[in-house]
Amino acid sequence: MSRVSVTSRPSLGSAATPLQQRHRLHEDLQALLTGTLFVALGVIMFRHAGLLTGGTAGLAFVLHYATGWNFSLLFVLVNLPFYGLAWRRMGPVFTVKTFLAVGLLAVFVQWVPRWIAFDQLSTGFASVAGGLLMGAGMLMLFRHRASLGGFNVLVLYLQERFGWRAGRIQMGFDAAIVLASLLVVDASQIAWSVLGAVVLNLTLAVNHRPGRYMAV
Repeated sequence: MSRVSVTSRPSLGSAATPLQQRHRLHEDLQALLTGTLFVALGVIMFRHAGLLTGGTAGLAFVLHYATGWNFSLLFVLVNLPFYGLAWRRMGPVFTVKTFLAVGLLAVFVQWVPRWIAFDQLSTGFASVAGGLLMGAGMLMLFRHRASLGGFNVLVLYLQERFGWRAGRIQMGFDAAIVLASLLVVDASQIAWSVLGAVVLNLTLAVNHRPGRYMAV
């Protein structure tokens, strides 16, 4: 993946930079569709293998297993409190794109299993491949000034405000969610879930850091 040099970082309230203006409407739509589809495939692989992920998707998984409620509905609901922070700190464009990304992911997770099914899927492969898919999908969204809401919004704000690496911050949140899942899933699946979270967030840490191509 090629690197793009950035000489300065835009502030949260600044106008769009030439780097941001490179993305036209159809390019943003393509990124939203492709990124959320990649993430959805990773989430579906995790669910099929009995694994969990981090972030608000992980929270939605925990609530889904505990209550039996629909995952997509829970995912949309747990993201609602974060839109205020996104609007105030990241701006209306980022917020609208994030809202669309959350909705698309919820739809894909609900409908993709009707289009494709796994006859055989090893837990180890699901952990690694699912983590890579989710990391790549989130990276696409970040680079088009979007996210999957929730912790993604907070992570991107902290990177913009303090220069902390998005992947490392996200990894900390994800580890906490995976550990909390001990209450609702078998302990034997936790190690594979942690590996998946590490793979996902290493993908972000390597490819999305201050001084390189950034979302905001």
